[in-house]
Amino acid sequence: MDIAEVKTATSLTLALTGRIDGSSSSAFEARLLQLIDAGERRLVIDLAQVDYISSIGLRVLMLAARRLKPLGGKVVVCELQPMIKEVFEIAGFAMVIPIVDSRSEAEAMLA
Repeated sequence: MDIAEVKTATSLTLALTGRIDGSSSSAFEARLLQLIDAGERRLVIDLAQVDYISSIGLRVLMLAARRLKPLGGKVVVCELQPMIKEVFEIAGFAMVIPIVDSRSEAEAMLA
């Protein structure tokens, strides 16, 4: 898994590539928590290039959302492949973490 970061005036986008699984989720978690601890409060997670996410990967996103909530922050997920979107919906994540179709929609939610 690779993570590309793009900072805008209102948010930070993390564009992930590859698989978010047991071997890559710890690096993803460490980076997310590092960013939150450094003061990032509005995060866009772009999953357009992610072809698999495990339950451990979902847990990382939930952890970030829970860490941001009392800080007045938010995480929005965008650009999910159909199979990944189905995993989010089955797991009930669509009710907890906002999911939108595009990066521009996600950034607008956080503006």
